[in-house]
Amino acid sequence: MSIPLLDQTTEEKLVTVSDVSWKQFKVIEAQLKDNQNVRLTYLSGILEIMSPIGEKHEEVKSTLGLLIEAYMREKNIRFYKRGGYTLEEPGYASGTPDESYSIGIKGEVPDIAIEIIVSSGTINRKQLYKPKKIPEIWFWKSNEMKIFSFSEQGEYEEVNRSGFFPDLDPDILLRYITKPDQYDAVTEFIQAIRK
Repeated sequence: MSIPLLDQTTEEKLVTVSDVSWKQFKVIEAQLKDNQNVRLTYLSGILEIMSPIGEKHEEVKSTLGLLIEAYMREKNIRFYKRGGYTLEEPGYASGTPDESYSIGIKGEVPDIAIEIIVSSGTINRKQLYKPKKIPEIWFWKSNEMKIFSFSEQGEYEEVNRSGFFPDLDPDILLRYITKPDQYDAVTEFIQAIRK
């Protein structure tokens, strides 16, 4: 079954700056702390500045979050929505997932970090979360969903399904993300997973 493409007009602007020290990054971060329209990501001397966060980005993020939460509620999976808070490894990495969840218990770091990629940058976002050993990272980009699991070897490996939700086919999420009405999408998704 083909999945319709979402209109993905790029409203976001992404600037990449190299050779930025951790100290310089923290000064820039402090100066922009009250600006909700700017997102900073830092990894080993590379700083990405994204602004503004576009409407399409927020729509996909919200719909995907609602679908995942509906799935967990339907399957009686205990979860804690962690949101998009900054995960930081001082001196090396700082990044904010679009959404994140702890499954079962609220641990120190989330179990799943979700990234909605509209404007690609140069930072390898898997490396961004590696110091915190986030168990799973989900990427949505150009109407594709990729899930990466943190392996025993300390690397992220792409997997077909989430280890937390082995019965959930990521393609079904994509099908409902593309629906034009968010409320209807979640309602229809719940009906589909009950079958």
